Amino acid sequence: MRRILLKLSGEALAGDKKTGFDEPTVRKVALQVKELVDDGIQVGIVIGGGNFWRGRSSENIDRTKADQIGMLATVMNCIYVSEIFRSVGMMTNILTPFEIGSFTKLFSKDRANKYFERGMVVFFAGGTGHPYFSTDTGVVLRAIEVEADVIMLAKAIDGVYDSDPAKNPNAKKYDVVSIDDVVANNLQVVDMTASILARDNKMPMRVFGLNEENSIVNAVKGKFNGTEVTV
Repeated sequence: MRRILLKLSGEALAGDKKTGFDEPTVRKVALQVKELVDDGIQVGIVIGGGNFWRGRSSENIDRTKADQIGMLATVMNCIYVSEIFRSVGMMTNILTPFEIGSFTKLFSKDRANKYFERGMVVFFAGGTGHPYFSTDTGVVLRAIEVEADVIMLAKAIDGVYDSDPAKNPNAKKYDVVSIDDVVANNLQVVDMTASILARDNKMPMRVFGLNEENSIVNAVKGKFNGTEVTV
């Protein structure tokens, strides 16, 4: 693989604390990504904001404003994780779809490609920059724009199931599933808007459990224990 886009769950980065940051967890992720970068793979990263805020956390806040809070939560996550990445020897940059002073740079495909060619890990924060779109849609959109080879979805569960394994002990895990089946059966790999965008633009995905040992490196290099979503 030449270029991947990695989606990390904000909640997963909080570890057992559920909110905020768990530095040992983030450092483990950083060391895995460094191994990929050292092997010449270009890595982009999108992080959810659920360790601070979810778009529907309050019924008393206008949806647009709630989603804006969520976008800022992803920016905080990317700034923090970017610094941990730098502490283990990587170069990074953060791009957002809106201006935030000197905190980040404004996203453009040309700017992202320039950073990739310099060997930087590129963080795509702030989602799409618009309400009513999740970070799922953001990661698929950015993957298509920067022509990534695959989206790597690091989740709390180890793949795609035909029903919720937390509720159904007989849930069946897919080793391989087509994006057409994901859409037709609403399998919740990513939300429906993101699934349709991935299907229409033929963007493959790999879904795996972040908490498994060396899971990111294994998912990229072939020791894959999750679900392959084909196009």
